[in-house]
Amino acid sequence: MVDFSASTKPLPANWVIRSARRSDLEGLADIYLAVRRETFLWVDPGSFRHEDFKAHTQGEHIWLAETPSGEIAGFITLWAPDDFVHMLYIATRWQGQGAGVALLEALPDWPRKKYRLKCLVNNRRAKSFYLSRGFVVSGSGPSAEGDYDEMVFYPEPVA
Repeated sequence: MVDFSASTKPLPANWVIRSARRSDLEGLADIYLAVRRETFLWVDPGSFRHEDFKAHTQGEHIWLAETPSGEIAGFITLWAPDDFVHMLYIATRWQGQGAGVALLEALPDWPRKKYRLKCLVNNRRAKSFYLSRGFVVSGSGPSAEGDYDEMVFYPEPVA
């Protein structure tokens, strides 16, 4: 189920994290397509399609990061039944400016909850980002877009 609630959560660095609205979905699909084509250079760019976003986010919660002026910088999706972070994509012009961190920190009960994700081995920048945020490699496997590492974020111990 996609979460279309209008809740907002202002975060440091002036990012606003909110649930995606129906009116945001085309823009999020644009980001998804562009970043995949720019990042996954080892995959035929013709294999990525605009409609992939809708198919790949079915049943997921989607949050986005936007500037105070309303420009969307990126998004994160969560398959809630498994606490699985399926996607975290930031538009190229906003990468390295804290939007990804803000999106992770906006996940329900972060950092007191265990989260999982898969990161393509060839996507070294993303893997470095996740490692810097406390994720650890817990396994690996193959996919159509290349080998991936399974990664887990373990909650901070309660004092």
